[in-house]
Amino acid sequence: MGWLWAIIVGLVLGLAAKAVIPGKQHSPLWLTTICGMLGATVGNAVARAVGVGSTRGIDWSRHAFQLGAAVVIVLVADMLYMATLGRRAQHA
Repeated sequence: MGWLWAIIVGLVLGLAAKAVIPGKQHSPLWLTTICGMLGATVGNAVARAVGVGSTRGIDWSRHAFQLGAAVVIVLVADMLYMATLGRRAQHA
């Protein structure tokens, strides 16, 4: 069940990151989901490093770190995707 939640959270974070980034992103949904999952993991690690491990109730600061990490990871992944696979698909 943990993997299912990781995929759902990754999908939501990845799509939220795509919504925050200006312009059009060309990465596929599976890559966006993986980037969101990585963003959640990195955001949790950063939150723990700055002293926001877990709190009672909804931990908005941890979610902000997760979204920030997901935005950076989605942006980098989309640039790499367009530099490698995306251009080949456009010319075919």
